[in-house]
Amino acid sequence: MEIMNIKKLAEKAIEDRRHLHQYPELSGEEYETSEFIRKRLEELDIEILDYEPPGVVAFIKGTKGTKTIALRADIDALPIKEEGDKPYISDRQGVAHMCGHDGHTAILLAVATWISLNREKIEPNIKLIFQSAEEITPSGADLLIQKGVLEDIDAIFGIHLWQGLEKGKIGLTHGPMMASIDDFEIIIQGYGGHGSMPHETIDPIYIASHLMQAFQSIISRNVNPIDAGVITVGNIQAGTTYNIIPDTAKLTGTIRALTPNTVKIIKTKMVSLTEGICRAFGAEGKIDFILGTPPLVNDPTQSRFIESIVREQFGDTAFKVVEPVMGGEDFSYYLQHKPGAFVFVGMGGEKSQYPHHHPRFDLDEDVFPDAIQLFINIILQHK
Repeated sequence: MEIMNIKKLAEKAIEDRRHLHQYPELSGEEYETSEFIRKRLEELDIEILDYEPPGVVAFIKGTKGTKTIALRADIDALPIKEEGDKPYISDRQGVAHMCGHDGHTAILLAVATWISLNREKIEPNIKLIFQSAEEITPSGADLLIQKGVLEDIDAIFGIHLWQGLEKGKIGLTHGPMMASIDDFEIIIQGYGGHGSMPHETIDPIYIASHLMQAFQSIISRNVNPIDAGVITVGNIQAGTTYNIIPDTAKLTGTIRALTPNTVKIIKTKMVSLTEGICRAFGAEGKIDFILGTPPLVNDPTQSRFIESIVREQFGDTAFKVVEPVMGGEDFSYYLQHKPGAFVFVGMGGEKSQYPHHHPRFDLDEDVFPDAIQLFINIILQHK
């Protein structure tokens, strides 16, 4: 059988990506997408493991089989109405692949094709993870881990086609790379009354303003300046009209950090400040946290392995140590349990000028060959 070259693999990946882009599905609902993946893997005579849809997990036995590495792609789309006039625009109203998961899926399918044609060259066992529900909580990665997907894994790798990194660059960090995502809700219980008689009230809006100021002291005075942390209050709900001081105020927002210790510091101080400041004003304050994904921290040994591949395959100038970003990724769950690395494949430029989750976001398909080649080299060189 003719061994397909990277160019042909990329052409097929682009075709697959455009199909997936036209028929996106939301997190946890990717049943047509998973059926598309299953059919392709069956055509390639690749074993599909017994995991409940919509996720798909496949396994390929290596020639040595002493180690097993996993490669992961996410498959879900976003609840966004796509804008633009591309011929493969989303056919589903209000649902679109505005993050690049269609590209990740198509690239991993291309790698599956290469594997099926080159089994005699592959020493380690390979597990291909097409993961549902990256964009929501509860996480699709966490669910697969609970089902045992990592039990026989020695290392795991994933990519993200990244608009924030210039085209032609492949980058990562040798440690913390993406932030945790936790949300919070605060209820301040005061005592309402007429706006002309504030002395007879316990004003929850005024107390909320003190809380918001105090929270920023956590970042500036409690978190190590070398570390990164974000506390953002994105919504305040209080009152019904201009001349009434309400009984209650509700604040909701998000916390981001690059290390578990920073997350712990932020949450501990937010609780003490909420309870203490409210008590000082005669009110009652309660804070609840909505847990999201943990920080994404690359294993330095595996990340330097990726760096060596990039420098060798694409040249020294192609590799870049990227600055950590405060966005989150549930690939972090895998890295809590097993060594591995998450990699940005840069595509920023004219073809991909809009940021992720923008209604006009689009992938630069010119970078598909490099992403496919990177995965193949991981398979061939991992020892």
